[in-house]
Amino acid sequence: MFKTEEQLEDRLTTPSAALVDDLRGGNGDLVVLGAGGKMGPTLCRLARRGLDAAGRGAHRVLAVSRWSNPAAARMLTDYGIDVVPFDLLADRDLAGLPDAPNVIFMVGAKFGTSAHPDLAWAVNVALPDRVARRYAGARIVALSTGNIYPYVPMTSGGCQEDEHPAPVGEYAMTCLGRERMLSHAAATRGTPVTLLRLNYAIDLRYGVLADIGQQVLAGEPVDVRTPAVNVVWQGYANEVILRAVGHAATEPFVLNLTGPETAYVRRIATQFGGRFGVEPAFQGEEGPTALLSDAQRCHRLFGYPDVPLGALIDWQADWLAAGLPMLGKPTKFASRAGDF
Repeated sequence: MFKTEEQLEDRLTTPSAALVDDLRGGNGDLVVLGAGGKMGPTLCRLARRGLDAAGRGAHRVLAVSRWSNPAAARMLTDYGIDVVPFDLLADRDLAGLPDAPNVIFMVGAKFGTSAHPDLAWAVNVALPDRVARRYAGARIVALSTGNIYPYVPMTSGGCQEDEHPAPVGEYAMTCLGRERMLSHAAATRGTPVTLLRLNYAIDLRYGVLADIGQQVLAGEPVDVRTPAVNVVWQGYANEVILRAVGHAATEPFVLNLTGPETAYVRRIATQFGGRFGVEPAFQGEEGPTALLSDAQRCHRLFGYPDVPLGALIDWQADWLAAGLPMLGKPTKFASRAGDF
């Protein structure tokens, strides 16, 4: 379906009618903290296109990041997005950040944190507290993760939002800490907050499907210790993030964000093998449990993801077979010890 990155990004950043309607009822500028990450650039472009379609072209999308990749910053500038270079860890009071009534917090430390757990606590717990103080009067949507949940049987349908947290490993602990700091801001300063527990966005250039597909294509064994996962099209995930701004509340609005399917790793690898004409190899022993989330609440509010799992697998297989660009950032989804 996609022959270039430009075609993929156009699909990822085309706003739905529902998103445009929601944005039409909003007000003010939007600050995206951590806009230089894997999801940030497409989210910023989606927001810009959505605001323009909603008749809110005068409102700015402010993309905040260190911008270690200048080309990404230039690209967003070309699309009418205000790029703001800023080191969130270096500035203690964050006074230099732009004002805005709407904030999306996408900053997080995951990979490498098993060797440097202090970084995980600084980025995932201390920084959200400072951001919440800086934007005490704004609506804040923060990305969290299903890693805060316990492992559950594959037949369970996944954890719902009221499941008691049971984080495994320091990364997951600090992600729960992020939620607690933002909930504290809501309770003590009246800051409206939305917490989105995301399980594995799919962009084709990275993600669980990319990890499995690349291993099958290269003849490498696929690790099945984590036998099942949840995945969701990144375009849908970004739409939900933007639409969730209007649901921020002083009793934090908590939502699982993922697809409706329980995706079995062995089955996915077998489907890739059929597409590539190879017999997939496997390693590890399949356990009885996995990190799974039930996103029914999200789907009731925002509709089902517009790209089902089968289509995502087809798209991913075509992308890999064509040798199109990859980010080279594996998810490490198979880890069961919370070490990243």
